[in-house]
Amino acid sequence: MSDRTDHHAEDRRLAASGGLTLREWRRRTTVAIVADQQVVVPQPPKSLVGKGTGFFTGISFLLRGLGMYARSPRLMLLGVIPALISFVVLVAAFATMLFFVDDLVRWATPFANGWSSSVRESVRFLAMLGVAAVWAVLSLLLFAALTLLIGQPFYEAISKRVEDGLGGVPGEIDVSFWRTLPRTVMDSIRLAALTAFVGIFIFLFGLIPVIGQIATFVLTGTLGGWVMALELTSVPFERRGLRLRDRRWWLRQHRSMAIGFGAATVVCFLIPFGAILVMPAAVAGATLLSRRVFGQPD
Repeated sequence: MSDRTDHHAEDRRLAASGGLTLREWRRRTTVAIVADQQVVVPQPPKSLVGKGTGFFTGISFLLRGLGMYARSPRLMLLGVIPALISFVVLVAAFATMLFFVDDLVRWATPFANGWSSSVRESVRFLAMLGVAAVWAVLSLLLFAALTLLIGQPFYEAISKRVEDGLGGVPGEIDVSFWRTLPRTVMDSIRLAALTAFVGIFIFLFGLIPVIGQIATFVLTGTLGGWVMALELTSVPFERRGLRLRDRRWWLRQHRSMAIGFGAATVVCFLIPFGAILVMPAAVAGATLLSRRVFGQPD
């Protein structure tokens, strides 16, 4: 233990003196301060890095999460309750958006007023599809964030059940819900802002006939999958004392796996009432994904 401490102290001295850049130091060791404790998370063994990082491996984690319904039905069904509450709230918001989307598109496309009616209506119809796609991604992200917030005790229990069954987490951090609440809310706001910003470009792509719709579909799936993976892995990452910036870095090392998991979750969420039933399984799958990222048995 003392050797590890000396090693990290030397890294910090090198970073301070210019021998290591801050980025290089962060990549050698991730340090987070949680509940006044210093947690050092080592890089996974080289023999495990890059193994099982494919798109379909990410999908398999969600399928394995669904298997928890058979192993822990009572716990999983408790996780459905906060998902149902969030679903009702966001469906109401989505219905409101659909009611006003025509007015919004007309306001956003004044340049089309002088065009022929057929061209104008075609462009505005494509614009409405783009708005709906971006709003759908935002709604799914907000659903995940709101559900995790409402049902934190349930999803923490589901994630911990998965971790304990696979050997636990060395140096696990136990931080109270109220202490992590402000950071959790801010992280979700940052992710929503990122999604909205990229969504502007997806909206513009959607104005291009045919090609634009294909690009919108691909970009929406990729963006939605990535952001969903970032949101759902917050529970197991918090258990390790790691924050949003750490999640971004670690998941980037396994990008295709993270997108595969997130995209599969998004597709399931789009099925009527799928979001309610799949949310507990997605938390379990995100825990398995996190363990694979850290090179721990999964």
